[in-house]
Amino acid sequence: MSTALIAIDLINPFDFKGAAALLRQTWTILPNLRRLLQHARKVGAPVIYCNDNFGQWRSNFHANIDACAGEGAAGAELVRHLLPAPGDYFVLKPRLSAFFQTPLDLLLEQLQAKRLVLAGIAADSCVLATAIDAHMRHYEVAVASDAVAAQTTARTQRALQLMRIDNPVRVIRTRSALRWFERGV
Repeated sequence: MSTALIAIDLINPFDFKGAAALLRQTWTILPNLRRLLQHARKVGAPVIYCNDNFGQWRSNFHANIDACAGEGAAGAELVRHLLPAPGDYFVLKPRLSAFFQTPLDLLLEQLQAKRLVLAGIAADSCVLATAIDAHMRHYEVAVASDAVAAQTTARTQRALQLMRIDNPVRVIRTRSALRWFERGV
């Protein structure tokens, strides 16, 4: 049984209401996001970027990267720190959950991944919805609490509390999440 890293909405234009606050919060988790991405790649665990399509139904993941990391994009500098590596996977999602109307479940089946570590933004929407959907699909799920962010710390903490109480989702720190990849890649 392998462990996959699900990187949620890291390639982001930060051009919506509340985006400036979310961008500030995301900068605070950048070191942990990078540690997770680098470690997963180092041990050969699948890294899967699950990103909004931003309503651009004719776009693709590379077009989103170009738009979000390009000159003038609000979060371009941050996005450049989180770019996918050549061996990473990507899934464009039309709604909050990375599972809703996407091929993520099929991809995870092909990769034989039954254990997921979730990281990214926003903790109180896309991360929460993905965690719940992963649990409903019988994945073993951990959310790296110090590698997720919402527009405010209070919103992040509230989302993490929901995951702890109402769902059997493990809420762990990045250093513990790194050990998940050691348990079976």
